[in-house]
Amino acid sequence: MSEKLVIGNWKMNGRTGRNADLIAALKALPAVCRDGVGVAPPAAYLGQLGAALAGTPLALCAQDVSRFAGDGAYTGEVSAAMLADLGVRYVLVGHSERRQYFGEDNTVLADKLEACRQSGLTPVLCVGETLAEREAGAALTVIRSQLSVLEAYAGRALVVAYEPVWAIGTGKVAETGQIEEIHQEIKKWLLQCGRGADNIRVLYGGSVKADNAEAIFSVPGVDGALVGGASLDAETFKSICNAA
Repeated sequence: MSEKLVIGNWKMNGRTGRNADLIAALKALPAVCRDGVGVAPPAAYLGQLGAALAGTPLALCAQDVSRFAGDGAYTGEVSAAMLADLGVRYVLVGHSERRQYFGEDNTVLADKLEACRQSGLTPVLCVGETLAEREAGAALTVIRSQLSVLEAYAGRALVVAYEPVWAIGTGKVAETGQIEEIHQEIKKWLLQCGRGADNIRVLYGGSVKADNAEAIFSVPGVDGALVGGASLDAETFKSICNAA
């Protein structure tokens, strides 16, 4: 795919007033307020951002989704159908922080992927190895294991985000050769699973910033970026989107 996809993951940051100011600033920037760019606020602010982004090309994204597809007695959960009702287009699934802090495994993630499919949402499956796994030479083995959750996924709409865990929020960025190797391996695996090349989009995430975005986007096989803290500053996010 020629168009790079850039998603800003706000993580657990935001307040109503600050959100309004940030979104107003992003909407005023042509480099950001266009197709191929999305923002993922905390679930508590999806309604606020959905209203603010209505009528704009900016995509509303969610950071997570419930594994339970239907309405019911699941206190605290937010279903895929609810996200779709709010205008969400993309949903992060299996972010390393969800895996680390909430014990999400492929069984849980398979349910989340299916819930997204049923509600017409595009999942962004996050994969990546820890520093110990990379140093042990197990990076590809770990990532293939994480990708195996897609073997039973029947949906065509799909994005994969490669985020080396050791580079998330640390300021460290994988070398361009490492990024290219993993992205090409992910695409090869997806093709072997029968997914058409036109439906494969692999993003890079892991301390993406204004000063390294151009180099990252120039790596063969990188179809966009999942941006963390840098997406909370309008000018910085604009620079990343410009690089895309």
